[in-house]
Amino acid sequence: MKLKKQILTASITVFLVSTQAVFAAENTEAVVSSNTAFAFDLYKQLQTLQTGNLFLSPYSISTALAMTYAGAREQTAVQMSDVLHFGTDQTQFHSAFGELQAQINAAQQKEDIALNVANGLWVDQAYPFLDSFIDLVTNAYQAELKSVDFQTAFEAARLKINIWVEEQTQNKIKELIKQGMLSSLTRLVLVNAIYFKGNWATEFDKSETALFWVTPETSVEVPFMMSQKEIHSSYFEDALVQVLELPYEGNEVSMIVILPKGGFSKWEQSLTAEQLEMWLNLFIKKDVTVFLPKFKISGEFELSNTLAVMGMPDAFNSRQADFSGLNGTKNLVISSVIHKAFVDVNEKGTEAAASTGIGIGGTAMPEPPKTFRADHPFLFLIRHNPSGSILFLGRVVNPLDIPPQDYEATLSPDLKLHIPVVRHRNESGKLVKSWADLEGFREGEKLIFELVDHGDLEVQ
Repeated sequence: MKLKKQILTASITVFLVSTQAVFAAENTEAVVSSNTAFAFDLYKQLQTLQTGNLFLSPYSISTALAMTYAGAREQTAVQMSDVLHFGTDQTQFHSAFGELQAQINAAQQKEDIALNVANGLWVDQAYPFLDSFIDLVTNAYQAELKSVDFQTAFEAARLKINIWVEEQTQNKIKELIKQGMLSSLTRLVLVNAIYFKGNWATEFDKSETALFWVTPETSVEVPFMMSQKEIHSSYFEDALVQVLELPYEGNEVSMIVILPKGGFSKWEQSLTAEQLEMWLNLFIKKDVTVFLPKFKISGEFELSNTLAVMGMPDAFNSRQADFSGLNGTKNLVISSVIHKAFVDVNEKGTEAAASTGIGIGGTAMPEPPKTFRADHPFLFLIRHNPSGSILFLGRVVNPLDIPPQDYEATLSPDLKLHIPVVRHRNESGKLVKSWADLEGFREGEKLIFELVDHGDLEVQ
């Protein structure tokens, strides 16, 4: 039986800088519309698979899959086009996607924010790929092409890819590709990295502790960012929801916060891309007093099964996959689609990760300012305003559900006392839960661990 080779498609959370600034609006609008539809389709799948906070970059995932789609043919291409809402005219589609990426990258040139989108293409040095495919992804997506030895040194290649990801994401995304994900059968790894950091156009005042209602019966005390004076911003409200735009410096990028007035879960299940578009179209300028919790969220997903269930199973089936646009044969199959994302929202702005109208009439009393109090679960997205692209999408169910951070300590008997509050990792990166699981480590060696509750533990 012919052996199928592997493609590993990975995407992350971070962005690149491009000098191109010529785009065809009618083409990029179609790509934005496609990406938005896919973003909400994917979110609907993930919202039922994961409880608690959720965060991802639909733009990053779409970009990585778009580069893979460039090599898809026949039924594989049809399925990918349907699920991702991509155009069937590959030449026009990839050109338009490249124009969109150039438009997003142009925001970096204004120096108000850090917005970087980077694409990387790692090809096995001994494996022949079609020049047409290489030319397309390097020209349309500005992908960096790198030659590596997957067949005899796939672990060294994995480390190189992860280092590149860390560099592109300012060290926010680490170990994207874990041990065991690559093998001697890997032939191609496509990676998209996206990074955003921006300060609020109007900074919040220092935070104060207040209650956040995780459920109608359960609350937690969390630090809230509060605006002492009203923020003049785009706002929408009806009987079911409040929607607020919080722009970052330069107004190229904004956070949109969507706060339901009733139960979150039922409302979330009915959310659609069309609803979002309607709310944005109905935005009006209002003076708003804002209460928003500080939060950090990380997300990590392996999306192969999810995408197959959504309607593109052939791409992951060694008997059915047709990526002959990559190398002229049908012996390639996607092995994994990996995505990691991170966001940190505080008083100054966000790391992820508008016009003003004044009306004067008569002597009527001015309308009192609106109050936007996000003290219960809400949805948020980070949006590139000129194109309308959703760069990041997430939900906050509990702001205290902070992702664990990696620390390094010197192994000593004292650590035995902290096993309940420290989740150690052994040399393979696997979490271990007891001192016995650390057998083989010698006193004085370095140990990487996740700090859950440090107590009196001194971290160096």
